Amino acid sequence: MKENNKTILCISNYFKGSAFLISLKKAGNTVFLITTEKLRESPWPFEYIDEVFYMPGQDLDWDMEKLLFGVAGIIKTTKIDAIVALDDYDVEKATFLRENLRIPGMGQTTGRYFRDKLAMRIRAHDAGVLVPAFAAILNDNEINHFADNVPPPWVLKPRSEASAHGIIKVHDKNSLWQNIHELGDNRVRYLVEQFRPGDVYHADSLNLEGKTLFCTVSRYLATPMEISQGGGVFRSANVPYGSDDEKDIKEANKKVMKAFGMKSGAAHTEFIKGKEDGKIYFLETSSRVGGAHLAEMVDAATDINLWTEWAKIEDAICKEKDYKLPKVKKGFAGIVLTLSKFKEPDLSSFEDPEVFFRVPLDYHAGLIVRSNNHSRVLELLDDYAERLTRDFSTVAEQEKIKKFH
Repeated sequence: MKENNKTILCISNYFKGSAFLISLKKAGNTVFLITTEKLRESPWPFEYIDEVFYMPGQDLDWDMEKLLFGVAGIIKTTKIDAIVALDDYDVEKATFLRENLRIPGMGQTTGRYFRDKLAMRIRAHDAGVLVPAFAAILNDNEINHFADNVPPPWVLKPRSEASAHGIIKVHDKNSLWQNIHELGDNRVRYLVEQFRPGDVYHADSLNLEGKTLFCTVSRYLATPMEISQGGGVFRSANVPYGSDDEKDIKEANKKVMKAFGMKSGAAHTEFIKGKEDGKIYFLETSSRVGGAHLAEMVDAATDINLWTEWAKIEDAICKEKDYKLPKVKKGFAGIVLTLSKFKEPDLSSFEDPEVFFRVPLDYHAGLIVRSNNHSRVLELLDDYAERLTRDFSTVAEQEKIKKFH
């Protein structure tokens, strides 16, 4: 075995991260993948993966003891140098394995800050980062105090779901309590938060040894919450460079990464710019590449492939060598994406030269455009959103897009 060959175990409940796996293998590593049995037929880049292991179930229903014993079985003959979680739901699994098998990387306590929305809010608040008013749904008196002192509307949020899945919006105290009672014992898994109207932004970053090496700021033109609750067309585009919004979000993102203990890897962090006060409030973060093809959008704007560079960072850490970020382009890009009533929608009529990428998902219609002109990107997104809504959109298969992985 070559001296620079490291064994890296990747975990993913969803079909994603092919560029990550390919990059790791091209760097001369042994690449293992643990995924769900449901994805056995997915087009993983098998020629770049040394071995794939399958688990029954998905998301949070994996048997963690079986997972631990299975990985411990691999370690009997092969030393594992790093474990990487490719999706939100895999963060707990990776931190659990690292702690039990004493493998370097993010542990369970730090991992909570990138999965548990209540832990996120408490930590951000304690670090001086603005967050919307919130309360745990644990103590009845605290819930009543929140409802009596924080103006509605409010949102009940699952503490550990990905994206906007499972969010319940309520407008008065009676509705709040009715929903809490309906949750039963599951209330421990939720928090309540003031709903703040405003523009929602996301910062997509790469980090190394506690420093943010790369960060692109984008604004949702239609948010994941709006899409997951009412259907429609998902849109996002990166914001003008040097703008106040870019500076403010980058500064807030830096504070969050430091407070949460992000050492190395990719992060996707969301903020809201309050409509009433113009202030930047932290919403949530995750220690992974953003879903809904945002990685391709970032690539279109900057020439930085988040998956590929994240893999190179992991490779550099394992091999104790330097990592150098490639040259960053300062272009603009945007994505437009909707559920489609057709399994394989014909998007050939979208033929502008700015089209960079066509989303290859069944029952989805989506495109990414890029230009050196920010206004041109927004103009195309508006036009495409209208055309997709008219000719392709459906909300009949709502279950399919509850989670934008």
